[in-house]
Amino acid sequence: MDFGYKEEKDSPFREILQEWPILLIEIIVAVLLGFLLVRFGFEKTIVSGVSMEPTLQEQECILINKMSYKLLSPKHNDVIVYKLEAKEHEYYSVKRVVGLPGETIQIKDGILYVNGEVYKEKMDVEEMITAGVAEDEITLEKGEYFVLGDNRNQSEDSRYSSVGMITKREIIGKAWLRLKPSFGIISWLSYKDEDAKEK
Repeated sequence: MDFGYKEEKDSPFREILQEWPILLIEIIVAVLLGFLLVRFGFEKTIVSGVSMEPTLQEQECILINKMSYKLLSPKHNDVIVYKLEAKEHEYYSVKRVVGLPGETIQIKDGILYVNGEVYKEKMDVEEMITAGVAEDEITLEKGEYFVLGDNRNQSEDSRYSSVGMITKREIIGKAWLRLKPSFGIISWLSYKDEDAKEK
């Protein structure tokens, strides 16, 4: 039976108009999250020098996870990116954490000792020719970290007064991914290198 009217259906255009405030909010949120992720979450940098060989080579592009140490603290064997404050070197540096706050550090006969015991290295490293400030036992204070390059005899690191102990506020983040020339998770690279040697 026809009562003289028809049921109206929303057109696709009308549906879009009705939902555009939600779409706009979603776009704004996505752009904002993307900006925050890039600004505060991750950053690219280029490895300078040979101090982290064989793990990282000069001119390799790596991704820094800047969120890693917002809630957590660096631990042994973490590869970190830091920028020294109030010192002549103000560029990004990449080194491996071997000493944590409260620990004692000493280098004797080219070997690293932490809390009086030989440090368990993650990979094969050369005996150090220079002990630097760690020739005598030193105790790391709160918020201080002792770092070394994997290429121990070609690295300017915490053994030298020009670098010294790294404070947590100087740490930019954790060296997370190697992007170029080949992709890889940095914490796995040394294991991969050791496995390759054994084969």
